[in-house]
Amino acid sequence: MGGLHLVRFPARIVRRTLLAIVVLVVAFLVITPIGRYLAQAAWEEGKILARRRSIRELVASPKTDPNTRAKLELVLDARTFAADSLHLDADESFTTYSKLDSDTLVLVVGAAYRDRLRPYTWWFPIVGRVPYKGYFTMRGALDEAESLESQGLDTYVRPASAFSTLGWFEDPVVSSTLHEDTASLANTVIHELTHNTFYAPGQAVFNESFANFVGAHGAMRFFAARGDTLHLRVSDQDWARDRALGAFWEGVFDALDSAFKAHPASERRRLAARDTVFARARLHFFQDVLPRLPGIPPGVRVRLVLNNAVVLSRRVYRTGLDLFDGVLDREGGDLRRAVPAIIAMAKSRPKDPYGAVRDWLAARPGPRTSGDPAVR
Repeated sequence: MGGLHLVRFPARIVRRTLLAIVVLVVAFLVITPIGRYLAQAAWEEGKILARRRSIRELVASPKTDPNTRAKLELVLDARTFAADSLHLDADESFTTYSKLDSDTLVLVVGAAYRDRLRPYTWWFPIVGRVPYKGYFTMRGALDEAESLESQGLDTYVRPASAFSTLGWFEDPVVSSTLHEDTASLANTVIHELTHNTFYAPGQAVFNESFANFVGAHGAMRFFAARGDTLHLRVSDQDWARDRALGAFWEGVFDALDSAFKAHPASERRRLAARDTVFARARLHFFQDVLPRLPGIPPGVRVRLVLNNAVVLSRRVYRTGLDLFDGVLDREGGDLRRAVPAIIAMAKSRPKDPYGAVRDWLAARPGPRTSGDPAVR
């Protein structure tokens, strides 16, 4: 009897503990703003996952229109290349397709303080703090932006055609992603699979810029392997443009940083200095940067929005691109060696992954390699 009593007692404890956990989780989801947001996001993600259809079946179906079939075949090919040639963790991601109700998958909201180069951040389980928040409806995104602006913050709202659940779910390709051009589509697949492979908690800028680097160079090598010189050239131009824009936004960031530091005690003077920096940046962009951007036809109309949130958001995907290229150069242009090398550096210094990359490069000085890296 004693043994039976000992068995029942922990069982009751386990049941009560599980019930308490369930009650706490439900309360968290219902009562707290972040809980309600996560519940809504889970609902929307559930709808996307419920609509998944096998890409291979769609490709084989005579009912699939030729353009969609070609794009889906490209997704499968890029996914296979990423897994087999770049050794990224593909698992079952991008083997299925989900058609959305709209042309936009998610709207991303970001914010920043007007007199400081400091992003407003949100905390989420697993990934930590990130400087952006996604919404599945325009109304939700605009309401969030209006709320943040009422607090005196700069904001931005932009659409995103794809995202990664970091390998937690078998991410499908969604219809909004298929709207991208051929070069961008291959880049997106490889970019998102990079997130599956590595994601440093609380290091959104590093994660996105690193995935941008892998997506761009991976796409170049993908098209080179296929003998597709047209899209190889487009991908190369896209990366050169990202590098140039990264340098522009880095310059704006540095100028703002200096301006703010020059007036530590006066918000009014910081804001006045900011206006001066933005005026000079606008002139520099339209006179010097835009005319030299690769792949941009002369006379194209471009809208340039300048506020602190925009400056910080543009740097999320374009910070330290030269550092990543430097690692690729030191590895002889071999992306399969550069990617795990950068991941190892980031893991060695979780709080300062860029510092780890800089130190690695400083210990291995060398000239940039010549020629087209996409063919190596």
